[in-house]
Amino acid sequence: MSHVGGINRLKNMVTRSAANANAGAGAGANAGAAVDNRSQAVTRAIRLNRITIGYNVVEAVVALAAGISAASISLIGFGLDSVIEATGALIITWRLAQEKRTGCKQPADRRATKLIAISFFALAAYVAWHAVTDLVTGERPSASWIGIVIAAGSLIVMPWLARQKRKVAIELGSRAQRAEASQTMLCAWLSAVLLVGLGANALMGWWWADPVAAIGIAVLAAVEGWRAWRADDLIDTCCA
Repeated sequence: MSHVGGINRLKNMVTRSAANANAGAGAGANAGAAVDNRSQAVTRAIRLNRITIGYNVVEAVVALAAGISAASISLIGFGLDSVIEATGALIITWRLAQEKRTGCKQPADRRATKLIAISFFALAAYVAWHAVTDLVTGERPSASWIGIVIAAGSLIVMPWLARQKRKVAIELGSRAQRAEASQTMLCAWLSAVLLVGLGANALMGWWWADPVAAIGIAVLAAVEGWRAWRADDLIDTCCA
């Protein structure tokens, strides 16, 4: 009987060892899959950043040139926002490079978020000042059909980019990436405000619609800057 009991105990030991080995292999496989998924998310984020930089560089050049030509502060503000949008994408590229070198680090994510917030505040201050000045002095901008085309195009491109960036932000657990996605969505809202202002000026001769639209742009930029600045809670991120 004792001989049979010894054999049973040996069988149980072998079974438990095999189960532990399988559990360890499963955990290792899951960890490897998680690393692969995160690596793919980082790659997608980099690709989206490249699209953002390329599009916004072209948009900024055209919008600024058209805005200066038409003396349109709303169009100039839109062009400056495109510069900031491209800068934000560059900041996120730096943040992703930090992760590739040293892993996801909380200080890098926080610094990137703060830099994006500061860029919002700078845009809001500049555009608001010039918009109020134009309203007070009665500076009348010319109609800009080029600006209208740019605004309409951004209304198509920017919402799509923002949605894709938000998906990647969730996968990465990065507040900086979320802030940059919000910045892209802000660009879509700015496009709508710009389109209304430029359209009212071009079609109805309401010159004041341009600086009023610019003030709307400044308010939206300030709100997004405040949200980005207060995004300090990284509990739900890989950086915690």
